[in-house]
Amino acid sequence: MKFVAFERAKQGTGASRRLRNAGKVPGIVYGGEGEPQLIELDHNALWQAIKKEAFHSTVLDMELAGKSSQVLLRDLQIHPFKQQVLHVDFQRVSAKQKIHMKIPLHYSGEEESPAVKLDKALVNHILNELEVSCLPADLPEAINVDLSKLEKGATLTLKDIQLPKGVEAVLHGHSAEETVLVSVVGPVAEEPAEGEAAAAAPAEGEKK
Repeated sequence: MKFVAFERAKQGTGASRRLRNAGKVPGIVYGGEGEPQLIELDHNALWQAIKKEAFHSTVLDMELAGKSSQVLLRDLQIHPFKQQVLHVDFQRVSAKQKIHMKIPLHYSGEEESPAVKLDKALVNHILNELEVSCLPADLPEAINVDLSKLEKGATLTLKDIQLPKGVEAVLHGHSAEETVLVSVVGPVAEEPAEGEAAAAAPAEGEKK
């Protein structure tokens, strides 16, 4: 995914405010072999870009001063109640250096699973994203997880799925077997018929 950035010279609260009033977003690019560089982006273009999942979870091609470089979105500051991006941070990436990134999990096949189709069970998505480590070229836009074989009472863990080639999960002290992605629980029990009969009894007595 590509976007265009422009060089920014001035720093400070006043300069940033003037940029925002002019429909621009102040930002910075850091990391890699170059020095941190101040940039600005068109607000409307950036606002449309951040609505796309890929902008948050893939390597981006940034065009700056006629040159293209690969970056990752690292921080996004949004106004508490306005539809306005206040500041954005990007990190340069190297083709030979592994990166850490949170990748969305895309679940499919849930409605066709025995758990849902036969047992009317409920499927809880415990994790909707997974932190991974890989080279930029191996970074997937998302990780697809097939739930079509889930059965009632089952638990799907990270150990049960296959990650894309070259991609490793960052677990922060937990094992793959302990990292639960999805759990299946029984449907909500209905009120017992006896309770309904007991509630109706006084009404019948009043008629007599």
